[in-house]
Amino acid sequence: MDGTALIGSQPSQPKLTSVKALAEAPGLSSLPSSHTFPIHPNDEQLPVSDTNESIPTVDFSLLTSSNPDVRSKMIQELGNACQDWGFFMVTNHGVPESLVNEMIEACRQFFELTEEEKAEYEGKHVLDPIRSGTSFNASVDKVLYWRDYLKIFQHPEFHSPNKPPAFREIAMEYSRRVRQVAKELIRGISQSLGLEDHYIEKAVNLENSLQIMIANLYPPCPQPKLAMGLPTHSDHGLVTLLIQNGIRGLQVQHNGKWVNVDPIPNSFLANIGDHVEILGNGKYKSVLHRAVVNNRDVRISIALSNGPALDSAISPASKFLEDGRSPPAYRAMKYKEYVELQQSNKLDGKSCLERIRNTRI
Repeated sequence: MDGTALIGSQPSQPKLTSVKALAEAPGLSSLPSSHTFPIHPNDEQLPVSDTNESIPTVDFSLLTSSNPDVRSKMIQELGNACQDWGFFMVTNHGVPESLVNEMIEACRQFFELTEEEKAEYEGKHVLDPIRSGTSFNASVDKVLYWRDYLKIFQHPEFHSPNKPPAFREIAMEYSRRVRQVAKELIRGISQSLGLEDHYIEKAVNLENSLQIMIANLYPPCPQPKLAMGLPTHSDHGLVTLLIQNGIRGLQVQHNGKWVNVDPIPNSFLANIGDHVEILGNGKYKSVLHRAVVNNRDVRISIALSNGPALDSAISPASKFLEDGRSPPAYRAMKYKEYVELQQSNKLDGKSCLERIRNTRI
């Protein structure tokens, strides 16, 4: 691909202040121009739903039931959730609520570190295993997002910041437990697509999957309607599992509207990523979502992105191409290249997926 030699490199730039430090500055009453976000024309046309639309729920205990009829019914419901929404709540997942709360607290403590301490983890490349920063990709973002982040590779090799002291042990156990949940969801998604339950697992080399923890801090914002936590985007990878500290802020595009997602206690919010769309040749779509901010509460969310192995080239499953009437909708690309492409550019809808879409279909 053109320009791949430069992908991931980030030019030197002035030191950026974290959003947390900005938000806590005395007398901040208006949004700095650097963070004033222009509304995207397509987003402006989409209203925020004023009804309480319920995102589908997947009962994990039924998905993993030893009763084949119970499991089959849940797989069908999982498939419907993937097709209709691309998002779903996962309940009865077996990850202790105490561990979830410890993970949120450990991330909160990381964001409470001094600017100098957090600067130790500034990454220079999008595939650095630990990266702390602000916005999304500050080297190319024309307007900065009202968000600080910590991104850590958890698998196939585990990484962790040294501070706060308890972080490593909590993150290791939490990411391991979530990987188990993700693996079962991926098996269910595989079956719901009409594939063997282990098909996706083998096709993407899930044993060496890339799992990334993305912790997000969204401090109170003086003018939330002029700012954006994260812009409209879809996720790379297979399935993302998200927890948050009880403060709403995530919006999902559904039926031409933005739908506010209210957290259900002790559940994961799951969404399918671009690589499920690729594997299914477009049968399931990764769904656009964004993070909005508020002027009262600190919101912390922690996403665990579960993707293919970095060296796996992902393309549509042969099952969807067998009749000869359905050409592949997407070109094969190594997951490593896809992640670099998305993370090195502006976050812009599904632009990365569009880059590999076969336009001659």
